[in-house]
Amino acid sequence: MSDLRFEPVESDEVLLDWQHAHNLIIPTDPLSVEEIRVRAQRNRLAVAYAEDTLVGNYTVRPPADDPTTATVIARVLPEHRRHGHGEQIYQYAVGVAAELGATAVETVVLESNVDGLRFALRHGFTEIDRYVLDGHTTAFVDLRRESLR
Repeated sequence: MSDLRFEPVESDEVLLDWQHAHNLIIPTDPLSVEEIRVRAQRNRLAVAYAEDTLVGNYTVRPPADDPTTATVIARVLPEHRRHGHGEQIYQYAVGVAAELGATAVETVVLESNVDGLRFALRHGFTEIDRYVLDGHTTAFVDLRRESLR
């Protein structure tokens, strides 16, 4: 497993890399630069690089309604899957969630992202909800894990 470098979304260059990874993996709900800037004010967003190569990104939504549960979403570009990068991104993001006081974690995966669903299930997540955004046909799957590790 290679070491990844994590960069928070604080510069335009990193923001554009985060946007690229998000929009490639979630084409049914692409985000604009302005939408990402708004999200970065309330969530922890970062990009993962292997040396200077974009590998993926993560989102950590801090605990809100349930003060023990954070949402962690790890995304890996298709060409970088099955190299251990998803595990590194996920574990790093879970560490961020722990720093925010979370003891449980939820995630959301686009139903068509078979690799992402397989990863979540392999890591002990169970499905808690499935929904389709207005005007779309592909469902999002919400999953939960009662512990961080």
